[in-house]
Amino acid sequence: MRDDALTPTPNDCDLPRIRAQFDTFGEAIDYAARSKKGLNFHDMRGQLSRVYPYSEMREDALVMARRLIAFGIKPKDRVALIAETAPEFASLFCACIYAGAWPVPLPLPTSFGGKDSYIDQLAVQLGSSDPAILIYPEEIGEMAAAAAAKQGCHGESWQDFATREAPDCDLPEMSSDDICYLQYSSGSTRFPTGVAVTHKALLHNLYGHAVSMDLGNDNRCVSWLPWYHDMGLVGCFLSLIANQFSVDLLKPDAFARRPLAWLDMISRNPGRTVSYSPTFGYDICARRISSQSNVAERFDLSRWRIAGNGADMIRPDVMQSFVNAFSEAGFKASAFTPSYGLAEAVLAVTVMPPGEGIRVELVEEERLSGTPRDISRPARYRAIVNCGKALPDMEVRICGEDGNARGDHQIGKVWCRGPSVMHSYFRNEEATKDCLVPDKDGKGDWLDTGDMGYLADGYLFIVGRAKDMIIINGKNHWPQDIEWAVEQLPGFNHGDIAAFSVETEGGEEAPAVLVHCRVADPVERAKLREQISDKVRSVTGMSCVVELVPPRTLPRTSSGKLSRAKAKKLYLSGEIVPLDLAA
Repeated sequence: MRDDALTPTPNDCDLPRIRAQFDTFGEAIDYAARSKKGLNFHDMRGQLSRVYPYSEMREDALVMARRLIAFGIKPKDRVALIAETAPEFASLFCACIYAGAWPVPLPLPTSFGGKDSYIDQLAVQLGSSDPAILIYPEEIGEMAAAAAAKQGCHGESWQDFATREAPDCDLPEMSSDDICYLQYSSGSTRFPTGVAVTHKALLHNLYGHAVSMDLGNDNRCVSWLPWYHDMGLVGCFLSLIANQFSVDLLKPDAFARRPLAWLDMISRNPGRTVSYSPTFGYDICARRISSQSNVAERFDLSRWRIAGNGADMIRPDVMQSFVNAFSEAGFKASAFTPSYGLAEAVLAVTVMPPGEGIRVELVEEERLSGTPRDISRPARYRAIVNCGKALPDMEVRICGEDGNARGDHQIGKVWCRGPSVMHSYFRNEEATKDCLVPDKDGKGDWLDTGDMGYLADGYLFIVGRAKDMIIINGKNHWPQDIEWAVEQLPGFNHGDIAAFSVETEGGEEAPAVLVHCRVADPVERAKLREQISDKVRSVTGMSCVVELVPPRTLPRTSSGKLSRAKAKKLYLSGEIVPLDLAA
């Protein structure tokens, strides 16, 4: 169907807005369906291809819920869904809610890893969530069916499932304390842990989104984020239903091929846009447009009100590059809205107040790593981005290793608590106990996020993940510092470098750096490796293992973030083979 034959769902309508103040997500779906708003799906070129009002989505979901129940699905059963950005996934997710089942969004295959790797990853997540059925788009039927067979799980394409009978039946009642869905973090591979999220926790977080970002009646979302990642699923799908917003959607693979289609869609939105991306999304767009001179003619980004940034370490240099590239098109730096969150807290923990933009503090690297500064060397600083203030009714605390709270500007582990914190890790009591810390005041468990940061005047600054820390000879090094240093050399992009520690032949720990290499000549490769080694030595003060690897070798999570842990595992197992430097 041609784009000009379709009318997108409106930004506003007569239905009074309710900011996610419902007892269950089923009630949120029912209310959103009373509006004319909904989901608008776009094709590879960013052209409107399917309009899907919430009213139609609800009708389809109720039919699918009856099919699920007829199939034998009972309350608390898990239903695994391959999270394609499509009407079928949207209606099936909502159908699970109506049927009292727990939807489990699982990733699509990516360009990294290959067929066997995807089947293995899917099979492991199926083994963890133990679903009664896996429903998938027929385009990946061979792989999905193979993964289901590995776990003895029934698999069926959503096209086939849609042909099943849907006899009338009573739908189960829902409670705010019931589990709403299971969310796997993007890094869940070998030892996945499904985050169990209640209706109450979800709706509290969605209410916090609306209040913290002061979402208004004429706001509209534009998103390319995958629905199997918490930022895409919660922030750019579930939040829109619970807060009654229309959205324009681009599939993640379409963004990967034509990233500027995202900005084209924002330019066509007559309302004030809310759109999120990890750092690498802004980076790709800034690099893609750098050689073009018609920025002001092609784009109108003046109505982009909330340019959200989360899901990864926020890099101010990339944000500045984006501003430099698109200010002529009306983009305002004040639109940047950093945030911090994780699936264990549904999504957001802190959000920068709208209009404050990117704010940074320069912090000595020695203070970040907790080691005394070598006074013989000049001080080095890293720009740490302000990630905003806690959502309503959420508390953030910085703790030392002893669990005691630390003061402003003192770095420690980031803990949070409040109604948004998860119920548990599904069927993993040990992992749940590891991260949910009881408090003596009896006000509820604290969630140990595993991230490191500090507070300043109520604002949260994130400096890195504790598990990524490289500790050599008692001195701590953040891998981001090493990676960013290498990126300053010509020819490297964000995501081309993975840093971690390895054990040398002498039994000592040393930093290792895997670097994507696009140089063919062996002599030039040798020179490049020496350059990288010198650069890392200038940052760490010690020698490192430098390995040049082919482009697109470094593994990423399903949301596109670099996976250092998996890179280290693949390197040590010999699955990542360095390039030959011999002439």
